[in-house]
Amino acid sequence: MTSVLMMIAELLVAVLLVACMVTCAKLGRRIARLQADEASMRRTIGDLVQATENAERAISGLRATLGECDRTLADRLRTAERYAADLASQVEAGESMMGRIMQIVDSSRRAAAAEPAPRMPEPRMQEPAPAPRAPEPRIAEAPRRPPFMAPPRSPEPVVAARPAEPPRSARISAAAEILAERAARRLGRG
Repeated sequence: MTSVLMMIAELLVAVLLVACMVTCAKLGRRIARLQADEASMRRTIGDLVQATENAERAISGLRATLGECDRTLADRLRTAERYAADLASQVEAGESMMGRIMQIVDSSRRAAAAEPAPRMPEPRMQEPAPAPRAPEPRIAEAPRRPPFMAPPRSPEPVVAARPAEPPRSARISAAAEILAERAARRLGRG
């Protein structure tokens, strides 16, 4: 019985030895994989450090660009405010000018309405021809020349009809409308 027990003990040691060898082989493969992963992990960590440095440089560049954009925007805003103030003063001056023009137009319309219609000149009558003189006795001294004869009078001169000009008030109101359109176009652009 001692030999059977020895045999069972040896068999048990052999099985344990085989199990130990299998486990060691598995552990060896895992250690090799970890070493390979360690190298790739080191490369990955190096790449990550380099990317972090690049990001930090980019962030500092973006901060500088942002500061420059802020200064440029502030300058442009100041310029725009000056232009807005100039434009507002010009619009105000234009409005006062339009008010004066409208006063002129209104006063000229009132004056045109108050003026009587122009009178047509009355036709002139031709003066009657002087009565012929009685012949005077001739003296034998020197022959007399005939008296100077005045050229025949022509009828009143005919004035060529000019195209009728619009009244002054109409021209002023047309000019005021043109100025108003120009001002509206300029305000529309601004």
